[in-house]
Amino acid sequence: MFIVSNYPLAVLFCFITMMCWGSWGNTQKLASKEWRYELFYWDYVIGMFLFSLLISLTMGSFGSEGRPFLEDLGQVSPINLGSVVLGGIIFNASNILLSASTSIAGLAVAFPLGVGLSLVLGTVINYLGAPKGDPLILFTGVALIVIAVICNGIASSKVRREGTDPCASRKGIWLALLAGVLMSFFYRFVAAAMDLDNFASPAAGKLTPYSAIFIFSAGVLISNLLFNTLAMRYPFVGPRVYYSSYLKGKAKTHLVGMLGGAIWCLGTAFSYIASGKAGAAISYALGQGAPMIAAIWGVFIWKEFKGASKGIYALLAVMFLLFVSGLGFIIAAGE
Repeated sequence: MFIVSNYPLAVLFCFITMMCWGSWGNTQKLASKEWRYELFYWDYVIGMFLFSLLISLTMGSFGSEGRPFLEDLGQVSPINLGSVVLGGIIFNASNILLSASTSIAGLAVAFPLGVGLSLVLGTVINYLGAPKGDPLILFTGVALIVIAVICNGIASSKVRREGTDPCASRKGIWLALLAGVLMSFFYRFVAAAMDLDNFASPAAGKLTPYSAIFIFSAGVLISNLLFNTLAMRYPFVGPRVYYSSYLKGKAKTHLVGMLGGAIWCLGTAFSYIASGKAGAAISYALGQGAPMIAAIWGVFIWKEFKGASKGIYALLAVMFLLFVSGLGFIIAAGE
C-alpha cells in the first residue's frame, strides 16, 4: 500500500484534505437547484462508499509496504472494527446537521461555524488521545482559528439581520454549532483503531488507513438508513420528503451528489494516510482548515454576502487572515 514517508508530504496530503473538506459543499449547492439536501445526501453517502472501495483497491493494495487492503480487512479485531464504525455513525449524524445548516444559512456560515468549532474541540480530543507535535504552537494556531470563527459568526449575524428570514438563519447557526460538537469526536474513534506509529508493519488487529476509510464509509452508509430517513420524515425546514422523489431524480443530479461524497472521501483518506507522520491532532487540525476554503467559495463564488456593508467584509478579511496564520502555527507544531 502507499505510505507517506516524510512530514512535508504529510502536510501536502493535509492541504488536499482541507481543499476537499472545504469544497464538497459546492456539490450540495449545485444539487439544491434540483432538489432538497435530504435527497442529495443519499447520493453523497453512496459516492463516499464507492470511492472508499476504489482507493482501497488501488492505493491500499499496491506496493511492498504494509498489509494489502483485503488482507488487512480480514484480520481486524472486533473492538477496532466497532471503533471505526462508531466513528462513521457519529460523523454521519453531524454531517447531516451540517448539510441542513448549509441549506438554511449558506456555505459561508455553516462551514466556518460548524467545522471551525469541530476543529477546536477535535484537535484537543485527538491530541489527548495521541500526543504528537509541540502543544504550545499547536494550540496557539487553534486559538487563532477560534477568533476567526468568532469573526465569521459576528459577520454572519449582522448580514442575516439585514436579510428577510432571521428565524431560519438562527436555526441554521444552531444546527452548525451542534454539528461541530458531534463532528469533533469522530476522528478519535478512527485514529484509535489504526497503528499510527507504524503503517508499514501495523500491529495485529489494528487497521491501515485504507481499511479504516472503507469501514468508516460503511458505517456512514448503514447509519444513513436511520438518520436520513428521520431527516426526510421530520425535516428541519419545509415539508416531508419521500423516497419516490429520489427515484425521480435526473442522472446528472445523482452524479453531482456522488461527486460530493467522493471529494469528501478523498480528503478523509488522505488525512488518515498523513496521520502516521503528522499525528492525529495535526492531521485533523490541518484538514479542518476547510472552513476557510468553504468561506472563500461562499463569499466569492456564491455571493452569499452580496450587499453586505464594508464592516462585514472587513470582518471576513480578518477571519481569512487569522485562519491562514492559525494554519501556519499548526504546521510548525509538527516540525
